[in-house]
Amino acid sequence: MSRTARSPSSGGSARAWPGALVAVVAAFAVMTAVAAAGLACAGAGDLPGGAFPRVIAAVVVMAAGGSVEVSGDAGFLAGADANLSVLPLSVSLAGALTAGCCFLRPLHNRAVARPRELIGRAVPLVVLWLLALTGAALLARHTFSISTGDSPVAAITELLDAGPTVGFRADLPATLLFGLLWILGLLLIALMVSRRAPLPSGLVRFHAALRPAAFATTLLLLAYVVLGIAVGLVVAATQGHAARTFAVILLGLPNLAWFALTLGFGGAWEGKVDGPFGLPMPQLLDEVLRGSDLSTVDVASLAERDARAWWLVAVAAVLLLGTGVLAAVRSPAHVRPWQHALHLGVALALATLMVCLLARVQAQFGLSLLGIGEVDGLSGQVELNPVLWRTVGLGLLWGAVAGFLGALLARPVHRRGRVDETAATGE
Repeated sequence: MSRTARSPSSGGSARAWPGALVAVVAAFAVMTAVAAAGLACAGAGDLPGGAFPRVIAAVVVMAAGGSVEVSGDAGFLAGADANLSVLPLSVSLAGALTAGCCFLRPLHNRAVARPRELIGRAVPLVVLWLLALTGAALLARHTFSISTGDSPVAAITELLDAGPTVGFRADLPATLLFGLLWILGLLLIALMVSRRAPLPSGLVRFHAALRPAAFATTLLLLAYVVLGIAVGLVVAATQGHAARTFAVILLGLPNLAWFALTLGFGGAWEGKVDGPFGLPMPQLLDEVLRGSDLSTVDVASLAERDARAWWLVAVAAVLLLGTGVLAAVRSPAHVRPWQHALHLGVALALATLMVCLLARVQAQFGLSLLGIGEVDGLSGQVELNPVLWRTVGLGLLWGAVAGFLGALLARPVHRRGRVDETAATGE
């Protein structure tokens, strides 16, 4: 009897390392493929000096939670300053879905698992993930020369062979630290979202509160990505610039899609785009941000230039209401409407906070001649940060309203939470 009781755990431990290896290899292969395709569409395949594989590695490092530093140098003649803080969330999402599915697959169809078993399956995956991230970080480094064109510094730098350069390299300690937090957060979210994955016995009582709202909120985020893909394909087919559009889809679609979600329920962001440089973004957003001063981006500011921006509110209302209904349908029948409101409100607020932290943008490059003035055409800044209190607070409010209304609408079709109640009791 005791031998039978120990067999799942021991068997799981015996298969943990091969399963973890498959998960890590698959996730990094998917991230590399998505990053390579996106960068190729963006024109990075023509980078000189064999830089393309190193740029792919840098994108994968950033997508997997690592840190890449951008630096500039112009010798003693000029000063150069560069920094970049932006996550390629399309690559991150592809890797997260792959690793999460591989991690959860052996755990399905059991209600309860010992903490030791879950830890035993997570540790090999985390260790191998960090090893793969280390390899990518060591490859992610390169330096580019910057053409100064017809600027006054051009002749001097050419004469003295001291042209400006910009380069990038992965910060290995920060990469391992943030990469560890990234993979641990992914595994935790995967366990929270999956209805069929087991929980430790002490956490089973939180099953009804956590999983339906977490699953519905995750599906909301994925629905926005799918909707963004559909819009992107239409844009690519009808408005030209197909390569640039596909680059956005493959590198940063969730950045825009989840940004649109926050705007739809009333959130706001602040930022600016100054100089010749910019990030791929809708022209309407670029128009609002373009200038030397900070601009506030919300539905109202976008609608001043294009009234179609109000559709963001309508889409958010419909999808949030659907999220509330889905969370209620997946919950046990005894959960009351006010509890649905609380659960979904907290879930959406946490998801909004995650979006605010992940989708922010900070990019800058500046070149100044002898420190007395910036060279025209070679300096620029892109900045986009959330108005955190407003955006997260409205996420909490909209989630609560959607949860309450969804519970009322789900009453006629409620299935009494049969699957969830079975999982909670361990039968």
